[in-house]
Amino acid sequence: MDRHHAMKVMVRIADTGGFAEAARQLHMSPPAVTRAVAALEDLIGARLLVRTTRSVKLTEAGHRYVEDCRRILAAIEQAEASAAGSFAKPTGGLTVTASVQFGQMHIMPIMMDFLETYPEVTGTVLLLDRVTNLVDEGIDVAIRIGHLPDSTHRATRVGSVRRVICGAPAYFERHGVPEHPIELARHRVIAVTSAWPSLDWRFGPGGKIVAHVKPALFCNSNAAGIIAARAGWGLARVLSYMIAPDLLDGGLRTILGEFEEEPLPIHVVHPEGRNASAKVQAFVEFAAARLRANRVIT
Repeated sequence: MDRHHAMKVMVRIADTGGFAEAARQLHMSPPAVTRAVAALEDLIGARLLVRTTRSVKLTEAGHRYVEDCRRILAAIEQAEASAAGSFAKPTGGLTVTASVQFGQMHIMPIMMDFLETYPEVTGTVLLLDRVTNLVDEGIDVAIRIGHLPDSTHRATRVGSVRRVICGAPAYFERHGVPEHPIELARHRVIAVTSAWPSLDWRFGPGGKIVAHVKPALFCNSNAAGIIAARAGWGLARVLSYMIAPDLLDGGLRTILGEFEEEPLPIHVVHPEGRNASAKVQAFVEFAAARLRANRVIT
């Protein structure tokens, strides 16, 4: 039995949910797929699949075995690619994802400069305001803002951003400046529902101070909320990097700085750890250096 090939068969059955489709994709006959699985089960001494007339399901042992197969097959592919020289220099397609506004402001310039430096790489930038699954969606690198869940992905911290309350000078001239988060209940608030769905805004270490706000305007994007705040219409809560240009030109100012929560970390994340290809390693190093040098990111 070709154990390497049998592992591929098991993984394909798990992915497709059936013998027939696995056979079709692998250009094998269904009996050959059945024999490969039977040989594996005999070798291991455990049942890997439960087969009925309507479905194929992995047993508990099968689930563990398939996950091990995925790791082993990935390691083999990386070893073969390394031996063939594809890890020697950055080449091929590179897909990077980030949130929409952060990506537009900071990742697009980095990607363009990276492609100038490594012309044999073709870049794709996916700007999405949702958390992507890097493996399932075929993404090489992600820039994440916020605390990361436990994961097998490799993460490089490059800085942090703050959650801030901002308003235009004209607003403060008309309505005064809140000196405590509780006072926000008496001010005109712009709520960005995609970023802060709760109307209980938390402040201070551990978010122990809770201010219940009563928004007069709801927006589903940070950009829209910032437009309203810049116009002097009300107060908005955003991430500090989003309004950096407005703070520099005086169009907006932040308040309640002494009540801010802990900063949110920014990481460059990729799924391949130390075995990442040259293009991924090069981009992570390139992006990390640029982001750490960015004064907007503390």
